[in-house]
Amino acid sequence: MSIPLLANEFVQLYESTDPERIYAYTPGLARLESGRLVATMDQGGPGIADLEGVKGWRGFGANAWQGKIWTSDDRGKSWIERALFPFMHARPFVADGAVYVLGHDSDLCVIRSDDEGETWSEPAKLTEDQFWHQSACNVHYANGKVYLVMERRVHFDHQGWPVSEMAPVLMGGRVDADLTQKENWNFASELVFRDLEEKPNLLGVPFWPADQTDGKGGRLMNPPGWLETNVVQFTDPDHVWHDPEGRTFHLWMRAHTGGTGLACIARVEERADGSMETMLERAPSGETMLYAACPGGQMRFHILQDPRTGLYWLLSSLATDSMVRPERLPADRFNLPNNERHILALHFSRNCIDWCMAGLVARGDNPRQARHYASMVIDGEDLHILSRSGNQKAKTAHDGNIITFHTVENFRDLVYI
Repeated sequence: MSIPLLANEFVQLYESTDPERIYAYTPGLARLESGRLVATMDQGGPGIADLEGVKGWRGFGANAWQGKIWTSDDRGKSWIERALFPFMHARPFVADGAVYVLGHDSDLCVIRSDDEGETWSEPAKLTEDQFWHQSACNVHYANGKVYLVMERRVHFDHQGWPVSEMAPVLMGGRVDADLTQKENWNFASELVFRDLEEKPNLLGVPFWPADQTDGKGGRLMNPPGWLETNVVQFTDPDHVWHDPEGRTFHLWMRAHTGGTGLACIARVEERADGSMETMLERAPSGETMLYAACPGGQMRFHILQDPRTGLYWLLSSLATDSMVRPERLPADRFNLPNNERHILALHFSRNCIDWCMAGLVARGDNPRQARHYASMVIDGEDLHILSRSGNQKAKTAHDGNIITFHTVENFRDLVYI
């Protein structure tokens, strides 16, 4: 049986010139009021040291040309490359007519455009001597502010992937302020996974033994943690976590557990003075909640709320065989069984808990040819998607070589509730 794909055809924005050494990461997408689309990504891997481009920005590292920016005025059919930037894990967003791209080069970094992405300011740093992380997750607007999450590494004890040592930090800035200036941002308090006093379990977390040794045929499980955070608000007055004052936000995070189908969640409360406190959420019973059901929550996902219908849309990776013994996986599957990256799925929900499958967006021809880590924006009746992808030349599913643009037409017609 062949399942139809919603948007398997694509426009290719980028292809690595050296797929064994230069990889395509972090696709970000924004739509301007004029209808112009702005797309971003960053190049990674050992080969970026050989790239030609803009170099020598003051205070930035060796990879001062790794980020790329494009614009499109025909709804993604064609693209113009506009600029390079010297940081990674960035996303574009709009505030009061200006366009920003915010990411990190260890410290948080941001650039601004006042002509719809054609020219850009010099990079500015929002922090000093810190280590940040993220992906191009969502951006939320409320209370005259723009909100997004970056993740700060607080501890430096684990020698592997440090997702247990990071704190998701909700940032809020007034849309009418200059958001290249640190003083125009508020940062929420920090909550680090490994420091949680309560870790609700009975879920088999971690699913695989968490250690730093190679005991599973070359496939490694790092300690549990959270990362790649989206921010949502519950606007339905009937929702048990609805705040009628509009000052409560929820963080929906990729849950690194070794299993599938879970997201980590947390709650942020904003005070009248703009300060924000991060905490774990509680069920109506009073029990602490750390995990929530989320299709594809084991990989980077993207959530946005449709302002027309109030529904939440989830773009994530579909897992199909996470119970396979690691040593029996095919050679072109990346890492542990839950780390499947070549099928991109779309869901919708009234409440971010009960998700309904809308369809499969796209898939690679094999597990090496990824379609994952995607960003999306609503454009009228359509949903535009920018994917971190790979073709037959990709080194691995993680280290892909192309960035692809897809459009799900009339996406609201997929709703059946």
